[in-house]
Amino acid sequence: MKYRDFGSTGIKVSEVGFGGWGIGGNEHGNSYGSTDDKVSLDAINKALELGCNFFDTADVYGFGHSETLLGKALKNKRDRVIVATKVGSDFYQGGGFQTFTDEYIRFALEKSLDRLQTDYVDVYQLHNPPVRLLKKESAYSTLQELKREGKIRAWGISILDPIEGMTALAVSQPDCIQIPVNIFNSRPVETLLPSAFAVGCAIIAREPLANGFLTGKFAQVKETSFEDGDVRQSWPPDYIKARIEAARRLEFLQKEKRTLTQAAIKFVLSLKEVSVTIPGMKTPQQAEEDLSASDLKALSSTELKEIEALAKRNFDLPER
Repeated sequence: MKYRDFGSTGIKVSEVGFGGWGIGGNEHGNSYGSTDDKVSLDAINKALELGCNFFDTADVYGFGHSETLLGKALKNKRDRVIVATKVGSDFYQGGGFQTFTDEYIRFALEKSLDRLQTDYVDVYQLHNPPVRLLKKESAYSTLQELKREGKIRAWGISILDPIEGMTALAVSQPDCIQIPVNIFNSRPVETLLPSAFAVGCAIIAREPLANGFLTGKFAQVKETSFEDGDVRQSWPPDYIKARIEAARRLEFLQKEKRTLTQAAIKFVLSLKEVSVTIPGMKTPQQAEEDLSASDLKALSSTELKEIEALAKRNFDLPER
């Protein structure tokens, strides 16, 4: 496992981290299918064994269940790991609410600390805050105070659009920004990543496997179905089909000792601005495949150029 600087925080992180969304389970929906807690704990332990020290979750994942599992697995290894979680989705009212007040953030942090069985969080992030909030300097004041108080070591935002990150950088100085980055979605590479890197802001690249489609395990749209509670269940069939077809165009990245999954992770790791990427891991087998990517050779310049060319051609998909 290779390690990288987490921006200018002084924290060192494994370049491949553990994405903890999936282990929250789908009891409350908005996840990635059913889970087995024993298998989830085995996945966390396998990640530790392979040198992973960065574990990312959110309080809303499984309405606290992901944090609870991480707390159980990491409680005797706290000094060896970097724990990142998020706040803002107020599931205490039943889900669907967003709250970013000082009172709520402090309340939610205490709940997260209890579940994680720790007295501090390494990285605390506002979870999908609206742009109107990101434009206000006061939106970050509570996080800055919590850092001064020693409750958190670093703070940031978890967002969807590069514009949101650019907005935050113009107003304040977050320690980190989490955003989707993968072969299908390289928009942040052109604007946000260079801007963040220039000011020492770490990038947490989530969804390196594009919600699982860059694993290549989905063969036909008619054979692809998702369980109740899976975020992909409601996706339009045409969108699912396009992702499957695009992944097929990338089969040239598979080698004798490198899977498409690992190639997709290596693509994200080819970006110097990325501090850590966090593929979701629900099983020890997934943890081993994902984390082993760190030790593989980098993608060649030829492969990177072919990926870029395919992306510019929209992966040779037919126009809709």
